[in-house]
Amino acid sequence: MAAEGPAREQPQDETVSDQLEGWLRGDGPKTLGSLIELFGERSFAIVFVLLMALPALPLPTGGATHVLEVITMLLALELLIGRRAIWLPRRWCRMELAGTSREKFITGLLKRIRWLERFSRPRGRWLFHHRVSRIVFGAVVLVLTLTAFLAPPFSGLDTLPALGVVMLSLGVLIEDSILAGVGVLVGALGVVAVTTLGSLVVKALRNLF
Repeated sequence: MAAEGPAREQPQDETVSDQLEGWLRGDGPKTLGSLIELFGERSFAIVFVLLMALPALPLPTGGATHVLEVITMLLALELLIGRRAIWLPRRWCRMELAGTSREKFITGLLKRIRWLERFSRPRGRWLFHHRVSRIVFGAVVLVLTLTAFLAPPFSGLDTLPALGVVMLSLGVLIEDSILAGVGVLVGALGVVAVTTLGSLVVKALRNLF
């Protein structure tokens, strides 16, 4: 009932986009479990990016992304209790990420990661290799994802906290402390927006209905 295989060794100069593209274009299975195996201990970060990329789009979702956010929060809790590898039910691990729409989504995400890698580089790598760092990562993701989850539907206020999770997770993947810090800042702005504007949006929606 878990997915915890040995991580594959990756060349030191291979970028995140190279790894993701190699997985996407390769002959192996395109399942969530195979992606987790590829990224090893960094699989938390890549899965957070995949799950929160849709809520991070500047579109009113109306609660359609709540399932993705719940899964993200559960994985963040795993980081908080000190897990180094993702645990997921085997049924979830066998979930296919292939298919026209899903591959199109991952390909679009891959292009954005490759663009970001042109400006980002490993900075402060030592910050990402401590148990405390993983716990802090999990705590921040949990708070930002919960904020996105609680944002009023159709308000678009879930965008900033979700974007903060995506940027923070990419910072962890690339091991760029500056990018991770920007993600925390963007997420914090999202928390402020939800707490200050959320009540106003809720009142406006109540008046409409």
